[in-house]
Amino acid sequence: MNIDFINIPTPVYVVDERLLKKNLEILKYVSDQTGCKILLAQKAFSMYAAYPLIGKYLQGTTASSLFEARLGKEEMEGEVHIFSPAYKEEDMNEILSICDHIVFNSFSQWKKYKNKVKETDRKIECGIRINPEYSEIETDMYNPCFTGSRLGVTLSQFEPEEMEGIDGLHFHTMCEQNSDVLERTVKVVDEKFGKYIAKCKWINFGGGHHITRPDYDLVTLIRSIKFMKEKYGVEVYLEPGEAVALNAGYLVSKVLDTLHNDIDLAILDTSAACHMPDILEMPYRPNIIDSGQPGEHPYTYRLGGPTCLAGDIIGDYSFKNPLKPGDTLVFCDMAIYTMVKNNTFNGISLPAIALYSEENKLQIIKEFGYKDFKMRLS
Repeated sequence: MNIDFINIPTPVYVVDERLLKKNLEILKYVSDQTGCKILLAQKAFSMYAAYPLIGKYLQGTTASSLFEARLGKEEMEGEVHIFSPAYKEEDMNEILSICDHIVFNSFSQWKKYKNKVKETDRKIECGIRINPEYSEIETDMYNPCFTGSRLGVTLSQFEPEEMEGIDGLHFHTMCEQNSDVLERTVKVVDEKFGKYIAKCKWINFGGGHHITRPDYDLVTLIRSIKFMKEKYGVEVYLEPGEAVALNAGYLVSKVLDTLHNDIDLAILDTSAACHMPDILEMPYRPNIIDSGQPGEHPYTYRLGGPTCLAGDIIGDYSFKNPLKPGDTLVFCDMAIYTMVKNNTFNGISLPAIALYSEENKLQIIKEFGYKDFKMRLS
């Protein structure tokens, strides 16, 4: 690994450019094998210091808001796509000046803005997000196809008479899943919406594809992409977010104090609530380098953050040696959904952002302080 985590100010996110590049090479392989276009979904990873590297491998960015679209336009060459459940009227002129693809969540949104699209001097392609009413996600919070979902147009609500000016269809039904799920989803999309796909220039498979995970089945992914391309002659887009930076980053923390209350406890300068909120939202337990499950090693601790929130608990971990103030702990897979979701609850400072590369070694890209906390308030 060769990264000196011990002597770096904490807390800090560290993205390893070598691991990021490894992910990007896998994504480029898929693109090269199929001719599909792959975009960075910025909602998962918006570390724009890495955009010049990412832009060498991917075809552009996709956004969930005007600000993400601006970031993609400003910091990476390539296409800029956007999707939103509904667009604000005051944002639309700027969106039209930035984006190459605009995906609408409903035909009512399309009808509201289609004249604006036609009036612009730029070539903009438009799409409709569909809901195939098929998903294998078990948790409703992350399932765009659960009953009553606001995301996408179902077959019964589809308006074929409004397809003039629509260039493509978009579906997003996956979350951290393998390509066998995609293949089954594509089958449903084909059966339900095939007659509309046949009239389109492209189809977007959305995100949620864990393409760079070690056990991911690339063969099935490639087969699924080629199926759509060959059957309908359409261009295929993928919008992975997590897969771009999966396992490519760390959050480095230090122990502030240890105490005992029925169990051994350690308080860190890193907060689950502030710095890695998916621990509480998903929930999940991140790995820590040189740690184990509770009881696996001689010394087990419950790790918590420095906020006043009683539930600011990262999890229970065991270590070979007792923890003491000043010890460094390194959390893995901390590039995705961390920097983009962190917050300053309790006035807790945001972690610094660092990039490690073979050429420049460890560089602190950005640090945060009191002004960053104060400027969000009034």
